[in-house]
Amino acid sequence: MKMKNNVLTDGHYRITVLTDGLLRLEYSTQGQFVDQRTIQVTNRSFPVFDYTVIDKADQLEIITKELHLFYDKQPFSPSGLVIQMTPADERYGGTYRYGDHPNTLKGTARTLDGCDGETPLQDGIISRDGFALLDDSETMLLADDQTLSAKATQSTDLYFFGYNHHYKTALHDFYRLSGATPLLPRFTLGNWWSRYWPYTEASYLKLMERFRAEQIPLSVGMIDMDWHLTDTPKQYGSSWTGYTWNKQLFPDPERFLTKLHTLGLQTSLNVHPAEGIRPFEAAYQTVAKALKLDQSKGEPASFDLMNLNFRRAYFELVHRPLEEEGVDFWWIDWQQGTVSRSAGVDPLWLLNHYHYLDHQLHHANGLILSRYAGPGSHRYPIGFSGDTIISWRSLAFQPYFTATASNIGYGWWSHDIGGHMGGVRDAELTTRWMQLGVFSPINRLHSSNNRYSGKEPWKYDSRYQQIMTEFLRLRHRLVPYLYTMNVRAHEQGSPLIEPMYYTYPRDDRAYQYRNQYRFGTQMMVMPITAPESVALQYGTAEMWFPEGDWRDMTTGWHYPGNTEMIVNRRLEEYPVFVRAGAIIPMVGADQSEDFGTALPGTIDWWVYPGADNTFEMVEDDGDKRVISTLHVDAKTNQARLSVSGDTEIIPAQRKHRIIVIDRGVQTACTIRDGSLVDLPRTTSEAAETAMAAMLDERIKRPINGYDFKNDLAGKLTTLRADALNDYLQTLKDRDLAALYYELVRVASCSDVTFSYQGQE
Repeated sequence: MKMKNNVLTDGHYRITVLTDGLLRLEYSTQGQFVDQRTIQVTNRSFPVFDYTVIDKADQLEIITKELHLFYDKQPFSPSGLVIQMTPADERYGGTYRYGDHPNTLKGTARTLDGCDGETPLQDGIISRDGFALLDDSETMLLADDQTLSAKATQSTDLYFFGYNHHYKTALHDFYRLSGATPLLPRFTLGNWWSRYWPYTEASYLKLMERFRAEQIPLSVGMIDMDWHLTDTPKQYGSSWTGYTWNKQLFPDPERFLTKLHTLGLQTSLNVHPAEGIRPFEAAYQTVAKALKLDQSKGEPASFDLMNLNFRRAYFELVHRPLEEEGVDFWWIDWQQGTVSRSAGVDPLWLLNHYHYLDHQLHHANGLILSRYAGPGSHRYPIGFSGDTIISWRSLAFQPYFTATASNIGYGWWSHDIGGHMGGVRDAELTTRWMQLGVFSPINRLHSSNNRYSGKEPWKYDSRYQQIMTEFLRLRHRLVPYLYTMNVRAHEQGSPLIEPMYYTYPRDDRAYQYRNQYRFGTQMMVMPITAPESVALQYGTAEMWFPEGDWRDMTTGWHYPGNTEMIVNRRLEEYPVFVRAGAIIPMVGADQSEDFGTALPGTIDWWVYPGADNTFEMVEDDGDKRVISTLHVDAKTNQARLSVSGDTEIIPAQRKHRIIVIDRGVQTACTIRDGSLVDLPRTTSEAAETAMAAMLDERIKRPINGYDFKNDLAGKLTTLRADALNDYLQTLKDRDLAALYYELVRVASCSDVTFSYQGQE
């Protein structure tokens, strides 16, 4: 056996020890191994570290901190290649034999097209059993950025991820192996408007002005396929593919796009590229000349991104002129499967790879919107999850689907918020979906061309309209926090959304509450994905609070840790929680209605007392960066702000406010760079008043008898906590009992008592 650095080889096998938990396992009957990059693996240069090798004539052993490999030096087989995990907690250990299919915690799927609820997911690189596989045996080679090809020889090429329950470490090393998640442009983190609809220049601009008049912020305006000619001559086939503006709808495209930019919007056009470039397209003659096509016979430029000449024409002669008119990025709507003109080459991979690289040539941050093509797709954000059915089932699947995608490093899914097609008109469903969108990686509202299915908030009754509007404003207020998490994802390999088991791998509840997730470093979200109870008039979600002291993000009410609880929320509310001490930088309320995502003139720092914390807010403009750091000291109840870096990129008169959110009360103070301020405190009287108001609301809203309400109010305000719990246990309506049980726990944790101030 030959051994050099971390590579062990002898004839037909090659084993590379990349980390304590990551092995590359190769076997080739011809003794030929792949050293080129592939679409899944772009870096194998890992630091050399200490591990143990025992080399015998008929067996090779490799021992690291995480695993012990036994190999008989023969063709890989279940008896000849065995890897035993060596965890501290044996519950998470296991043994892998070649040929096993590890039971992973799953990854993601190519698309949610047509899904009404759940769909099967592909595997990820994280497993509760402690190990998972990434098969690179048949993936395309990436000789350089412009050259993709199928592998010339057959061989086994596996990456064994044996990290036990160190899930975050496994993911970080996956990014080292497969490439980092790119940094997204700031504008992607605001609200997107999208609809499959034959807009005109006038109607689209009128719609954007309506959004402004309603004070609903947007940052991206998408135009679906009707931007191009769709009245295709029959001899040319489908009307889905097109690259020529429909001048009846958009008589002056450059003028139209310029006006959108003036409003503060970035723009994207939808393309279905499968039919290539056909004779009716405006760019056809220049493309035909470049490709030497027979124009007299109407010879089309067939879609083939493996063909270098077609690829050059496709980008330089077809897309570039449209970009020069003002198109900012492309929405690639590929729905034609995995087969291309070249064997073993997935056309979606080609589209994502080449479109992203082409965009990157002309922009500081590359960007596309396209479907997932397999492991490694995280290098080409953003993911378009496809055309879902409008239903509560679809909504209920999306939180789990989005969080689980992080198990294959795919952190930037964009869903059709509100659903795309089918279903029934349901204002509550649309509202809850929009709330989920606010706490999703990308918030892209979308609808089909059914005249009744638009997601414009003013198309719903006033209550729903107001709630949708407030949450869409909240999304734009969150951009400073979201952008900082975007930087974290790019530089530290930590996705915005993480399943709970990343932080609590040993707790069974972290796996059971699969829709619950962490939203960056400060927040924990449990979406409401079912209709509210008719009797209660509240939406509910059963969730788990890990150990610690938790706060409702909006109200600051205290919640106990290490417990499971049903949380109840009116339609105006959403279950988002933070730990004591959390800090969330927000756009000032006075700028929450603005289009675009420019660096704000006011930063509101939402602070939740109870623990020390430091938050570094990152802001970029090109290659310049500013970091604003807020540190809160719980013992002294003081905060200090420091601003460093290229401060010329932020507004000269920027203001900073601290909003202390605690026990149902918000209080504020101002702070300046370099200053130390005392934080305002919530008085017991103010907290008691806030709790009384919440108690009053929870007694009034449910549909039950007046006598019962009156009796209930008396018991809630007179019984001690233990007696009150006993009383709640006697209620036959368990949902009603849960409504008040939550309140009892909150009051106890928040150190307030019940007093009833109901209407006389």
